[in-house]
Amino acid sequence: MIHLLNEVVAEVEKHLDAELDLAALASRHGSTEYHARRMFSSLAGMPLSEYVRRRRMTLAAGEVVAGEPFLEIAVRYGYSSVEAFGRAFRAVHGVSHGRVRTDGGPLRSQSQLRFRLTVEGNTPLDATIIELPAQRLIGHAARVPLLQRGPNPTIAEHIARIPASEHARLKALGNARPAGLLQVSADVDPDSTEGSELTYLHGVAVGAATPVPEDLDVIDLPAGSWVLFRTEGEHPAALQEAYAASAAEWFPSTSWRLREGPSIVSIVEHNADFTRATCELWFPIERG
Repeated sequence: MIHLLNEVVAEVEKHLDAELDLAALASRHGSTEYHARRMFSSLAGMPLSEYVRRRRMTLAAGEVVAGEPFLEIAVRYGYSSVEAFGRAFRAVHGVSHGRVRTDGGPLRSQSQLRFRLTVEGNTPLDATIIELPAQRLIGHAARVPLLQRGPNPTIAEHIARIPASEHARLKALGNARPAGLLQVSADVDPDSTEGSELTYLHGVAVGAATPVPEDLDVIDLPAGSWVLFRTEGEHPAALQEAYAASAAEWFPSTSWRLREGPSIVSIVEHNADFTRATCELWFPIERG
């Protein structure tokens, strides 16, 4: 995986004027575009699309300052018009290309990335591979924005609107793994773009043949492999560390890769003020 990501970076540099065929590149490495995008965004801290834009605008800035024609610069970096180039330029540098030509700045730069694998084991990961049959996740779903850091107020509001009696009903309906009330994130942008929408479902897992009340939303899950990370400690810090370590340490050092599907968090137990908790973090996976 690390070799694939470094080749992605190299291909970006070679073809800054064109779209990267990530699916073909990932396939040559025995991986998938979905897994490559998820790993890139997790390890780089930004979507691949944002990295490409930053690299283009970093190099384009020197040509803007040098006085080359704006249209030639735009076409050189894959934009069909000066207007489209200008929007991308302002998004990266915070000022217009015209002002930079006049004043020489301010400018922001994005260095070329280099991925290195350092497995230190400083975040203990209790990982278990589990085969689950086809089943369903049922509960109350909402479309929410993806936030990289801190609590998600939209999700908090969604959960707050669910009465306590409904939590009890959902628990009674659950009859499959993952057990208990679940926090499900589905339809996530593979690039994990900040502000992009995902489907959040607060519910439980049931067997594929289980009758589902008409007032509940449903996410169908095909049979397949899952990796389960069990975490204990300060909440949500321990859970967030497990997310990060799965991308930085576990996936790069195993033959498994992410497949499309939701990620699931099950709160197994917690203390009275929810500052400490035992959680299960589930990802759908397949052999690389």
